[in-house]
Amino acid sequence: MRMRKKKYLESRLLECKGNLIEYMTDKPNFNEITDVNYIDLEAYFGNNNPIRLEIGCGKGQFVCEMAIRHPEINFIAVEKTANVIVLACEKAKELKLKNVLFIKTSAEYLPRLLKEKSVTELYLNFSCPYPKSTYATHRLTNSRFLKIYDRLLCDGAEIHQKTDNMHFFEYSIEEFTSSGYKLKNVSLDLHASDFEGNIVTEYERRFSEQGMPIYRLEAYK
Repeated sequence: MRMRKKKYLESRLLECKGNLIEYMTDKPNFNEITDVNYIDLEAYFGNNNPIRLEIGCGKGQFVCEMAIRHPEINFIAVEKTANVIVLACEKAKELKLKNVLFIKTSAEYLPRLLKEKSVTELYLNFSCPYPKSTYATHRLTNSRFLKIYDRLLCDGAEIHQKTDNMHFFEYSIEEFTSSGYKLKNVSLDLHASDFEGNIVTEYERRFSEQGMPIYRLEAYK
């Protein structure tokens, strides 16, 4: 179901310009990086602290809480849906967070905006599983996206994934391993494990309350 456009969306997005970049141009080419327009992150944040990236930030619960817990880290949160990212931006603004930058775009565009080897950690929280096999290439753990992450991640960086979808999780494990990633801290029921420091997202709370297990892993090279 298509989300109804939020009231006063354009004016609300305009008010978020201080911590929001909107970038959508031509259809991106996975095999060729053209028209780079790298964001000057040091100028934006006013420092050269490490950068962590969340793709598909939703309403911003995860990234805002991470920014509060880690003021020494700069966070970039990506979301392609205007109706959703505006809520995340407003949340960060209300919390007066200075270490979060939001980008309204699709993951395919990120190599145009972020320099190579600039990200120290990547989060994929409850990405759309695209259950139909014909849409597998749209999954954010598909090998073509993993190639993008390889370009952005610095040496030793990790990808942290959480999902409620078992089949998507199994698919992700296959894609990570076939692309040369190693896995650690793999959990088939996160909330029943001894993992500490988990930040519960909006979707995660909903799924957990329904008795659904949460799957989690960390991938690295």
